[in-house]
Amino acid sequence: MSGHSKWHNIQARKTKGDAVRGKTFTKLSRELAVAVKEGGPDVDSNHRLRDAITKAKQNNMPSDNITKAIKKASGDLGSVNFENIIYEGYGISGSAVIVECLTDNKNRTAGEVRHSFDKYGGGLGANGCVSFLFKRKGVIIIEKKDGMNSDEIFMQALEAGAEDIQEDEDAFEIYTTTDSLKNVANALENSGLTLASQELELIPDIYVELDEKKMLSFEKMIDALEDLDDVQEIYHNVKMNESLENDN
Repeated sequence: MSGHSKWHNIQARKTKGDAVRGKTFTKLSRELAVAVKEGGPDVDSNHRLRDAITKAKQNNMPSDNITKAIKKASGDLGSVNFENIIYEGYGISGSAVIVECLTDNKNRTAGEVRHSFDKYGGGLGANGCVSFLFKRKGVIIIEKKDGMNSDEIFMQALEAGAEDIQEDEDAFEIYTTTDSLKNVANALENSGLTLASQELELIPDIYVELDEKKMLSFEKMIDALEDLDDVQEIYHNVKMNESLENDN
């Protein structure tokens, strides 16, 4: 699964400026609102809300903001009319891209997403055109700290039910099935480990590499998509190098 580097994406988000963090919090608030609408404000019975809160905390969203978003959605459910829309398309050189959105205006969102693809040499495709190239997996991130024993981490993860573990200089990335993510995460936390992230993600079966010029264009397209308020997640099969990820 080389090239995924979820940890570097987390680090990049944490170092963004105030304006970008504010946009991220707006998107997270939207996820919280939709979760409340679907399952109510009780965290114990609403798994989607619990996951949304975890994600918000992982992105350093203040607790007050999380509470306000939940209370606002709880008191005014009729105004929350977002729906999930997934767009599939191609980046430069036929790279595969999937964009997950929450929108209250499908026409607006489709136009904005299409424009971002077209502007940088890509194009939207039909549903299913690239999704077959990805598999949904659980991804758990553990930041490396002094005194950690890599062999012990590997054994704990495998014994908990992990499918694969990748290690780099800064973190362990642990992959699970969708059904076992929670159990593996809980087992690791119960063993005393602190998780930097635990999410379901789309992981490509095969990565593609771009030359420097094409990579620059692809990066600009991803940045344009991420800047859209309706876009929640972006998945692709381009192998990113660490220096570019850290610049985003």
